[in-house]
Amino acid sequence: MNKLEKLKQSKLIAVIRGARPDQIVPIARALKEGGITALEITVETPKVCTLIEKVKDEFGDDIIAGAGTVLDSETARAVIMAGAEFIFSPTLNVETIKMTKRYGTISIPGAFTPTEILTAFEHGADIIKVFPADALGAGYFKNLKGPLPHIPLMPTGGINLDNLAAFFKAGAVAAGLGGSLINPSKLVSEADYTELTNTAKKFSAIVEDRVLSRR
Repeated sequence: MNKLEKLKQSKLIAVIRGARPDQIVPIARALKEGGITALEITVETPKVCTLIEKVKDEFGDDIIAGAGTVLDSETARAVIMAGAEFIFSPTLNVETIKMTKRYGTISIPGAFTPTEILTAFEHGADIIKVFPADALGAGYFKNLKGPLPHIPLMPTGGINLDNLAAFFKAGAVAAGLGGSLINPSKLVSEADYTELTNTAKKFSAIVEDRVLSRR
């Protein structure tokens, strides 16, 4: 199974934003124990390249680690050299897509309108991140899939336990989970990390229910 298929199979991608460097590995461990094995470390995180390397050294193929909030091709190249397995962007930047694909890495740019989505796909994006997904909800997502059924879409932004299933029902291939899953400022004690694992299990259970319902 290639990395793209593995990422799609994981279904859930945790977005780690605002974390201290010393929190990244414990967060990754807690998420893994909760069934979430794909994580995005946003590039404003101090020492992000070193942290990507550290996660890959610690977990190997058990974790798919990528970089997020990548706004330009230069940043994309830097984190790819550090081992990032996918590149997340909040916006559509064609040069960032080209750089990402030049190095054989998974490209997931952000887009919102049908024109942006199609443009990203035509320039080689593997999955299009519909962001911010909660602005118009799962109904908008379903409407996008009507004329664009061949383009893999994933919602990010405002995805939570209440609306996750609706987005998968509307055709999402995966979903990005931010503040509804991880709040680094509240991860202080061992009990807090245990609670993170429990929350990850709740999200994972929703995905499992969707998979089972299709059998």
